[in-house]
Amino acid sequence: MPTLGAIADDFTGATDLATMLVARGHRTVVTVGPESLSEGPEGTAVRDADAVVVALKSRTAPVDEAVGTSLAALRALRRAGCERFYFKYCSTFDSTPAGNIGPVTDALLAELGERRTVVVPAFPATGRTVYKGRLFVHDELLDESPMRHHPLTPMRDSHLGRLLTPQTRHPVRLVGLDTVRQGGDTLRAALDAPELADSLVVVDAVTDEDLVTVCAATTHLALVTGAAGLALGLTGPHPDAARATPASRPGDPGVVLSGSASSATRAQVAHARARLPHRKLDIPALRADFTGEVARLVAYVRRSWEDEPGKPPLLHSVDDLGDVERTAPGGGPAASELVERALAACATALVAAGARRILVAGGETSGAVVTALGIRTLSIGAPIAPGVTWARAEGRAHGQDHTVDLALKSGNFGDTDIFTEAWSALA
Repeated sequence: MPTLGAIADDFTGATDLATMLVARGHRTVVTVGPESLSEGPEGTAVRDADAVVVALKSRTAPVDEAVGTSLAALRALRRAGCERFYFKYCSTFDSTPAGNIGPVTDALLAELGERRTVVVPAFPATGRTVYKGRLFVHDELLDESPMRHHPLTPMRDSHLGRLLTPQTRHPVRLVGLDTVRQGGDTLRAALDAPELADSLVVVDAVTDEDLVTVCAATTHLALVTGAAGLALGLTGPHPDAARATPASRPGDPGVVLSGSASSATRAQVAHARARLPHRKLDIPALRADFTGEVARLVAYVRRSWEDEPGKPPLLHSVDDLGDVERTAPGGGPAASELVERALAACATALVAAGARRILVAGGETSGAVVTALGIRTLSIGAPIAPGVTWARAEGRAHGQDHTVDLALKSGNFGDTDIFTEAWSALA
């Protein structure tokens, strides 16, 4: 029976955290939405796990919706037997002035009858660190990094206290690196100080060892919040926790579906275009004839499987920031919505046509693809890069059950060659 329950605000973050938990000795299952915790075969998988991660699509949802789905996930995890809880958000603290990190944290604390928790977005393996309450992306402050220009959640401040204060009913406090470096006992005493009793406490962390110290100091808290890096100190009961075996075989058809506009993904797209068959989504064509254009994209991928076997085709939406369009003329759907819908529709058609390996780039796109494929659970498989892994995905779409290897990549994660090299991890 699971004892650790996690709530992830997007699908890429869910597999990111689950990968960390498996590596730390937790038999871990990812469920898509809270309802999957008790339905059919998924319920058996949950009962056999040490940790369960509920994947939500709540990062950019309206606040009330994000809070409601997060509370539903918490209640389902409690019914499943979980006793400690982890709210997982992005290591770049993606949010809006209204939320959703603060409102969801407040709601989870209230539901648990707790008064305080920690805020730890650091993930040094991916270049995210927190010092003096400010979030760095590699050697740049968050607001001076490419995240300043993110099309959905532009981050124009690196000070976590200033970002979080408008979102929460709790005071936001800081415990600095000097306290963390004095060890777990000292840090715990600082966190338990009366003046922090009702606070959301931002904790500095620059190295993996700092995160291990934070974990040691917070074992008594019912709820922790942070990026996947915080799981570094959560040692589980099964050091040999098995990873899922691939659902596909070498040579099975694969495809890359990229809906991210991040600078890292744009570099990955440029690298892949020189090496893989590729087609860029035509937004005006999708507006004019969505069904027909999706059919043409699917036909292109299927031809590429025949013409260039062993080279997974790339369908992508953005080459440079000039491609990012926020609104549609005449009140039509936004380009981002068309991209998500189109790539999700391509995914279902391609799985029906034989695709067994799918790499998706972008949190919103990943959510759309997982939903369209009717995925209920993901079992963590071979790692690809920090924060990115293959998962064995069980789902049902259009009346047909299917099992595929699925990699959900945050837009900001992965080396430049990830679209061409990820497949070797499945061999």
